[in-house]
Amino acid sequence: MKKYLSLLAATALSLTAFSASAEENFDYLPYVGLDYAYTNGIAHNLRPNYNSLSLNVGTDYNRFFGTELFYQYSDDSKKGNYLNKIKSSFQAGGLDIYGYLPLTCNREFALLGTAGIGLYDFKSSYNNPAVKGGHDHGYGYRAGLGVIYSLDNNWSVRAVARYVSLDQINDYDHLMEYSAGIRYNF
Repeated sequence: MKKYLSLLAATALSLTAFSASAEENFDYLPYVGLDYAYTNGIAHNLRPNYNSLSLNVGTDYNRFFGTELFYQYSDDSKKGNYLNKIKSSFQAGGLDIYGYLPLTCNREFALLGTAGIGLYDFKSSYNNPAVKGGHDHGYGYRAGLGVIYSLDNNWSVRAVARYVSLDQINDYDHLMEYSAGIRYNF
């Protein structure tokens, strides 16, 4: 996980250098944010639902482009009947790239598109002693659409719907995530 986060940080720094050279008069706006996410998944022939919090740190390089590092932690989802109840949760961390389409002159309101990659770590347990719980991790390829509204120069709110295709995770196929959050620009 440490190697993965180091790689993400290096990628973000290289994108910073690229975008700074691409536009002379850019608005470099670093931010920190907190999102609530409701996630529907396809797993074990069930549809687990997760509530999670996501902490994100990113920057907008200009009116149209930004990057973001995120860390997400979910609560437990419990599905099934009494004899075969499955309890599962996940953690994720990764990098997203954002594209903005400003609908007002000062980008108070903008549509956004996002694409990224994350490392997902799922844990599951069963209340049936004959079935062993599991721990599985793999990559999630993320794509989403949303809106962002700037309340003032420092505060903004956003909502994003995101599809996550999971790779190399045996028991999970994909996730659909709906998030809303707030962020503070420095």
